[in-house]
Amino acid sequence: MAPSAYNAPAPGVPFFTPQHANSPGTPLTCSGKVPTLFTPLPIRATTMRNRIIVAPMCQYSTADSGPQIGALTPYHVATLGHYALKGAALVFIEATGVQPNGRITPNCPGLWSDDQILGVKAVVDMVHSQGALCGIQLAHAGRKASTVAPFVAERFGRRSVRATKDVGGWPGDVVGPSGGREFVWDGKGVEDESGGYWPPRELTVGEVEEMVGDWKKAAERAVRAGVDVIEIHGAHGYLVHQFLSPISNRRTDVYGGSFAGRTKLPLDIIRATRAVIPSSMPLFLRLSATEWMEENDLGKQLGSWAVDDTIALAKLASDLGVDLLDVSSGGNHPEQRINMFESKDYQTRIAAQIRRELRLANKNMLIGAVGLITEAEQARDIVAEGRDVPDSDVTAAEDGGIGEEAQEAVRMTDDAGGSRQPMADAILVARQFMREPEWVLKVAWKLGVDVAWPGQFNRVRFPKL
Repeated sequence: MAPSAYNAPAPGVPFFTPQHANSPGTPLTCSGKVPTLFTPLPIRATTMRNRIIVAPMCQYSTADSGPQIGALTPYHVATLGHYALKGAALVFIEATGVQPNGRITPNCPGLWSDDQILGVKAVVDMVHSQGALCGIQLAHAGRKASTVAPFVAERFGRRSVRATKDVGGWPGDVVGPSGGREFVWDGKGVEDESGGYWPPRELTVGEVEEMVGDWKKAAERAVRAGVDVIEIHGAHGYLVHQFLSPISNRRTDVYGGSFAGRTKLPLDIIRATRAVIPSSMPLFLRLSATEWMEENDLGKQLGSWAVDDTIALAKLASDLGVDLLDVSSGGNHPEQRINMFESKDYQTRIAAQIRRELRLANKNMLIGAVGLITEAEQARDIVAEGRDVPDSDVTAAEDGGIGEEAQEAVRMTDDAGGSRQPMADAILVARQFMREPEWVLKVAWKLGVDVAWPGQFNRVRFPKL
């Protein structure tokens, strides 16, 4: 039968865009040579077309006041939609406040109001039209809230600047598990003009309970907007992480003190979220696996959140219905002993350790690795199963770079029987997508995988290697 000349529309979206003959980023052949990175990943009732996820990336590009406060705009449709067009399997909407004072900046998005649903739905529709899944990261910034956008702070030669009321901030309603001058994130009081953060006030038990309820309502709104995946943000020194850490949580009530007390808030949020989203919907959790304070004097004095704690919490979260742990690190204290912007593969090594421990405990929670993933071979090796990695890549070091990383990946994941286990089940990539929205297609080309391109771009496909 001759092919139809009809240019069919993508189904289920309120605008015309052509339906792709093959979903971008999926292999056109299904031979055994396709690396795990480009194989589907089923999670509950959803299936990712490959193992590459666009991590949540703050853009500080929503209105700070008025009827459009916190609502996503055509800017978000354009940027996030383009990642889906170019082959990413799952595209995350950035950290989205469950309460107005939970935004990092006045220009961050929120989902505390029904008025914000339509903006999310517009992004979801665009992502779906390109054959990808759309996720949203629900968050609360806690004591790191009410700052200005980083690119605004740069005008003052600073990394962070406090957002005052005249620029849409809420200096009197910055909150945390513990409050007062001692708990300012950068340790600088309001009298110090170089300070970038406000002193938080301590949340009451009632306010913490209300927080859980607002997380639940935001999850319900996300479902109404058509989102496929919800992620709870518990990393990078934001509110959930602040509760987890004995450095930032000095409470003596049910939400503080012991491991059980400090993990009560995230576990309550997980239960509340899982209860209102479809059983078919995946639920992710992002954690800072360590805050890199173990060797710091403050960490030695008070204790800190470390990898063993993350493993213990991950086991509990898995039992409560979290499907994937998004493994990041750091962000809760300026004295952390690592510069996250200069280290190449530290987080993937931690992800591999956590995955091994979960499998030994018979937990099937998936693991997502994130952190300066920029190279094709690096991405492939992180999720490789069996002998995905060609021997030539394992033995050939390129300027002391990816070759050495590949060797380390094999060393870390070969068990006594010689079988290779993945370091993670999926990768989350952020900054590289901002540099190269076509990164998925470029990675496939470098790995020699013939994947589908969006039909509108077929004429500019990379030449075969």
